[in-house]
Amino acid sequence: MLGISGLPLFIGSVVLLNLTPGPDMAYVAGQSLAHGRRAGILSALGVSLGGCMHTMACAFGVSAVIAASPAIFNAIRWVGAIYLVYLGVSTLRWSGRGSSKDIVTPIRRLSSRALLLRGFLTNVGNPKVLLFYIAFLPQFVETGGPRKTLALLVLGALMIVLGMVTDSLLACCAAMVARSMKKQVAIGRWLHRVVGATFVGIGIRIAITTR
Repeated sequence: MLGISGLPLFIGSVVLLNLTPGPDMAYVAGQSLAHGRRAGILSALGVSLGGCMHTMACAFGVSAVIAASPAIFNAIRWVGAIYLVYLGVSTLRWSGRGSSKDIVTPIRRLSSRALLLRGFLTNVGNPKVLLFYIAFLPQFVETGGPRKTLALLVLGALMIVLGMVTDSLLACCAAMVARSMKKQVAIGRWLHRVVGATFVGIGIRIAITTR
C-alpha cells in the first residue's frame, strides 16, 4: 500500500521509541510538572508540529540538504541549545526568588501560543530528530516506489499521532504527580529547580551533538 513495507514493524518500533526517554519526553514532562496538564498537552502538540515540519522536510528532500550542510546543521543545533538553556535558567531563577505562594501557584499562566512555540522549537531545534527522520522513515518505503513522497508523509503522520498520544498521557501523569507534590512548598520549589536543570541539561546535550 502506497509503497510502504513492514507497517506493523514500523508501528511497533515507533511505540517502543516513544516509550524511550528522550529530550522531547523530558520537555513535555518538565512543562507538566512546572505548569500543569494543560501546559504539558500543549507542549506535546507543539512537539508534534515540529514532527510535521521534519516529516515534510524528509519527504521533499530538504532534510538531506540540511544534514549535508555543516553550517545549517550547526545553526539549528545552537539555536535549539541556546533556547533550551534560556528556558532552564529562567525556571531556575524564578524558583529561587518566588515566594511560598508563588511556588504553589505559578506566577503566570503561559499562553497557548507560547506553549506551542516552545514545544515546536524544542523539537525542530534538535538536530538528532532531523537525522532520525531521514534515517528511519525511508527504511519502510519500497525503493523506487512510484509514491515515495506520499509514503513518507503517511509514515511521518503515523509517527506524529503515536507520539502525541504517548506524550499526552505522560503530561497527564506528570501533572498529577506535580499537583500532589506542590502542596508542600519546599518540594514544589525543588521540583521547579529540577525542571530548570533538566532543560539546561537537554540544551547542553543538543549543543554537543555531532552528526
